[in-house]
Amino acid sequence: MCRVYWPWFVDQPWFALLESNTTGSGRQFCAAARVRGMRPAVLTANPARYPYLEQDDVDVLLLDTSDAAAVRAACRMLADHGLRGVTSSSEYFAAGAAVVASELGLPAPDAAAVTRCRQKDQQRATLASAGVPGPAFRVATGGAAAVSAAEQIGWPVVVKPIAGSGSVGVRRCGGPDEVQGWVRNLHRQGDDRVMVESYLDGPEFSVEIFDGAVVGVVAKHLGPAPYFVEIGHDFPAALDEPDRAALQRAAVRAVRALGLGWGAAHVELRMTTDGPMIVEVNPRLAGGMIPTLIALTTGIDLVDAVVARASGQRPSPARLGHGHAAIRFLIAGSGGTVTAASGPATARALPLGCRAVLTVAPGDTVEITHSFQDRLGYVIAVGESSSAAASNAAEALSRFTVTVSAPCVPAAERALRGLLPVTCNGTVRDAVREPPQGTSDFS
Repeated sequence: MCRVYWPWFVDQPWFALLESNTTGSGRQFCAAARVRGMRPAVLTANPARYPYLEQDDVDVLLLDTSDAAAVRAACRMLADHGLRGVTSSSEYFAAGAAVVASELGLPAPDAAAVTRCRQKDQQRATLASAGVPGPAFRVATGGAAAVSAAEQIGWPVVVKPIAGSGSVGVRRCGGPDEVQGWVRNLHRQGDDRVMVESYLDGPEFSVEIFDGAVVGVVAKHLGPAPYFVEIGHDFPAALDEPDRAALQRAAVRAVRALGLGWGAAHVELRMTTDGPMIVEVNPRLAGGMIPTLIALTTGIDLVDAVVARASGQRPSPARLGHGHAAIRFLIAGSGGTVTAASGPATARALPLGCRAVLTVAPGDTVEITHSFQDRLGYVIAVGESSSAAASNAAEALSRFTVTVSAPCVPAAERALRGLLPVTCNGTVRDAVREPPQGTSDFS
């Protein structure tokens, strides 16, 4: 059982995590802290969002994490009994964790730089003033203003929230009606101001950076337009050296312009006919199990490196890696209730050396959000080449089978929404939207 209490004494130093990533690395942060002789404590308003807390017997401090004073008080209490570091695996709480860590004299990134990066309008303005290549952009309030911005920029455009992560609320729009409709959708979710950007055409990559140095380049695979759901990653990306070097130079320029030379940064780019263009700079470790791909291929454990950096320790030396790695996600095609889910054991039995995980079970429900939350499971595979690793991952994923029964809705609405029973490779989970911008009062 996870413990929800205010601890007074333990025989290990504490390592505080402000909320958590809901998929993958949050759990790994806690494990890495334990390996380094620290006792992880997750500060959260809702422990139920993170099943691993109970499964791994992680200490929990229950409090309102949007209340800066409450978070400060909790961390100061931990500091009275030996606190080694404060950080967050969730981008939404990275700035708040940096503020508290700095106040306590613990290692931390520049909180102002993290905040500037989290606000997409500020990030774009900073990059543009530094001459870092990226899309044309405007900030708009309301549908009419967004349409006007799109007409100035030129169609198609990308419309997204000012602050967000994981492709939540991001859509390509080809005309005024699509822009108006998407802005209304974002407004219902609490986003009054939106970013309107020119659409960047070309393959997508990410450059992973730690302490200002490039770790590697990832090839990213996206689902169908008009959304930007990431359905897979390959590491290292299969690129010729001039393109790899150009992507790396653009990413390093962006990180320096934003003042993010401390710890991890995840820089997303597209290789256009005009060269690399910055899609977004994230002041955090990559999600989507990318750190696992990097660890498999290079032996560099970025999760451990982040925990070490935040606790004032030295990262572990790289271990022996293996060629190439790929991950492929199972993506939900329809919302509803999972009635059957199988496949990981069969996939793991293949002679491919893969990791196969379903993240839901029969009885779970799914809501389509056109974001990372639509992922139902994943397979990670290795190979002697990028194409071999990708082929192995796809082969293993094909062994997954999930049946989703559509929710009970009137026939007319069912026809309108195209809701039908769906059988697919994958699993299902409740979609939970991350906290909207403005829920934390750190300053």
